[in-house]
Amino acid sequence: LLGARVGASLERKRLRDLERLRLLELQQEKQLLQAEQEKSERLLLNILPAAIAERLKRGEHTIAERHAEVTVLFADLVDFSTLANQTDAQELVALLNDLFSRFDRLADRHGLEKIKTIGDCYLVVGGLPAPSARHAADVAQMALAMLTALAQLNKERGLQLHMRIGMHSGPVVAGVIGSRKFTYDLWGVAVNLAQRVQASGIPDRVNVSANTYELLKEDFQLTERGTVECKGQGLVRTYLLDGKK
Repeated sequence: LLGARVGASLERKRLRDLERLRLLELQQEKQLLQAEQEKSERLLLNILPAAIAERLKRGEHTIAERHAEVTVLFADLVDFSTLANQTDAQELVALLNDLFSRFDRLADRHGLEKIKTIGDCYLVVGGLPAPSARHAADVAQMALAMLTALAQLNKERGLQLHMRIGMHSGPVVAGVIGSRKFTYDLWGVAVNLAQRVQASGIPDRVNVSANTYELLKEDFQLTERGTVECKGQGLVRTYLLDGKK
């Protein structure tokens, strides 16, 4: 009888130990799963705006919206192809990563949405996916800060990089394309005109269209540059953004 009781007690202890071990394994598996989910969430948010990512997670397949008024900014390094041909590949990528990471932090600080980089070109927009009455002012402040960031990088690395910045405000269509590698992108005349204003702009200055000027003139100091020829758009009146009043 004593042997049976001892045996039963040992068996109950073995079962309890197994239960505790299984519980510990389940907790570890849960932590690993949670870590993987957080990692996937971070990766998704690096590709898409948070609101758009949430809609995709809810099962929406086609996301396309028309935004009545946003401000689009293009920034492009001047004659960067020459530097690229003369620079080691790893050094070149490290340089762009350093500069664009500084721009990313500025976009976060001003509540703007980075759309993408195309080579040495940086595209950011204000006023979407959530509308904002301050979209032009927020983008203008980031544009000025981008010039400061480039000057700081030049000082730190002993470089003489120059950049053209162009801004335009107007309606766009924004949406998600792709089934394997998602891309959140913009389309419309406003996007094209912002790029043209940048391409025809004065280096190391923020060049803005007349539309953007009207939204900024109360709070910012701007200098009229006159009309410039923008490819595909004809003559466009532009201004130079000098700073806040």
